[in-house]
Amino acid sequence: MFAFFTWFREILRIVLLSAALIMAAIAIVDWMVRTRRINPFNPIARFFRQRIDPLLEPVERRVLRAGGQPANAPWWALVAIVIIGIILLAIFDFAAGLVADLMVGVSGGVGGVFRLVVYWTFTVLRIAILVRVIASWLPISPYSPWIRWSFTLSEPLLRPLRRVIPPFRSIDITPIIAFFALGILEALVREWLR
Repeated sequence: MFAFFTWFREILRIVLLSAALIMAAIAIVDWMVRTRRINPFNPIARFFRQRIDPLLEPVERRVLRAGGQPANAPWWALVAIVIIGIILLAIFDFAAGLVADLMVGVSGGVGGVFRLVVYWTFTVLRIAILVRVIASWLPISPYSPWIRWSFTLSEPLLRPLRRVIPPFRSIDITPIIAFFALGILEALVREWLR
């Protein structure tokens, strides 16, 4: 089972790295075509205008709406591919870790299942804090159904901390403190439950 996860992760990593390298090459050439560093009548330039630019049009529209230059669209597409790749690998690693924990927990009987529930509780709380912090950087309402769960789970941890720790120059540092405190508490609980 673990060999399959390792094999699949390696394939996924190679595919994502290849996609990023291909997009980097496309971004370089397309940028050169758009900024006229390559002759616009060159066959490469014509190919890019006919085949690649229509594929980059959705990215270009978003860049233009945000006030950017159309020549930067390929670079933003590269950034998107890299970020999506990192997120996919992180999700896969997280899922593989959950499966490994589940197998260990189930093989440990009732005590193993109890330890598993305790470990997963800490994991869910830490994820809720991360989602809450990332959502605060984006124009997402805390009442959105996608985000509300993270506020519901993390607020009982953060409210008492806010009473003790004031904001630092209008920046609330209590999520950072709660995240690391949960990590320390989890390590202590793991040691105690062994």
